[in-house]
Amino acid sequence: MAGAFGITLLCSWLFFTCIVQAQTGPIDVTQLGAKPDGSADMSQVLADAWKQACNSTTASTILIPKGTFLLKEANLEGPCKAPVEIQIQGTIKAPEDPAQISKDKEWMTIIYVDQLTLSGGGTLDGQGAKAWTQNECRVKTECSKLPNTLSLNFVNNTVIRDLTSLNSKLFHVNLFGCNNITFQHFTITAPGDSPNTDGIHIGHSTGVVITDSNIGTGDDCISIGDGAKQVNISKVTCGPGHGISVGSLGRYDNELPVEGIFVTDCTISGTLNGVRVKSWPASKSGSATNMHFEGIIMQNVSNPVIIDQEYCPNNQCTNTAPSSVKIAQVSFKNITGTSATPAVVTLLCSKSIPCEGVEVADIDLAYNGNQGNVSSNCANVKPALSGKLNPPICANATVPAQAA
Repeated sequence: MAGAFGITLLCSWLFFTCIVQAQTGPIDVTQLGAKPDGSADMSQVLADAWKQACNSTTASTILIPKGTFLLKEANLEGPCKAPVEIQIQGTIKAPEDPAQISKDKEWMTIIYVDQLTLSGGGTLDGQGAKAWTQNECRVKTECSKLPNTLSLNFVNNTVIRDLTSLNSKLFHVNLFGCNNITFQHFTITAPGDSPNTDGIHIGHSTGVVITDSNIGTGDDCISIGDGAKQVNISKVTCGPGHGISVGSLGRYDNELPVEGIFVTDCTISGTLNGVRVKSWPASKSGSATNMHFEGIIMQNVSNPVIIDQEYCPNNQCTNTAPSSVKIAQVSFKNITGTSATPAVVTLLCSKSIPCEGVEVADIDLAYNGNQGNVSSNCANVKPALSGKLNPPICANATVPAQAA
């Protein structure tokens, strides 16, 4: 009897162990029916895996193993009961035709989730080439929006690391209403002429860190919209693209302030702009303050340093009045390298609300082209200058008498 009792205890213990192992092991989408053949849609399988993981009371992992998986659309919604990791080792491909994604939806949306990790070394392939030919938003104010690759809405305490976003149809990543999001070893790749393919767009979000990442795309490598606060960008390589930008601001009613933007130790190569703050003329009111760009290496960059409060792409605005966006406490320090344009520093501030608290220090930017002499262009700003300044910065800068 004692031996039988011992065997019973052993079996019970082994059974419990198996249950625990089953619950804590990864949820492999191939075991739920996903096929790594690049043609069978795994949308429902991923939804089922997410439901299982999100309802788990212990931390869980969804595994997308090596191989190519077609995903027509995903909407992963929380809140979840415990932390979830989605480990992408393979390649997930979007449909080439954007019409296969629901109207006004994104390709992959994650919403109302806390403590999420996206990792694995794999790739999100937006297959955007066909969609780029359909993009009218670059030339029209009224246009049909294409889907972003990954939208994080109201997602908190999340890490995205060791992943690649390839050829998005529109933005690679869009953040809205998020807190404490970290991107690390994140790679973004799209051709320099792919329209409106912003790398990471940050709006209405606080505590975003982007570090040790490589972004090359057809629009801003990183774009910072209204309501962004405490954004830290470091050790990012940007190019091709339009640089690292705050804005554009002032286009819409009730935009929230931008506060606390820190861009440090980055390299920008072959882009249409370097580090930039931009707002629309005749704009709605808004503000952008406490923004600092330091330790930036420019490699053949057009417009390496720019504040542009007359931003009007493709003449989509009326330049009938100055911008109403207040820009203050901005610094550009220790920026070196080469410019593809003779104007290496351009500070065009609003005539009605001149920039305040602008600092420029230790700028050494060479221009080797044949379009004129290296120069700076400043209006409605009197920056505090220090350190080596090559070329001389804002030598004749003035502000309107009523604002001085």
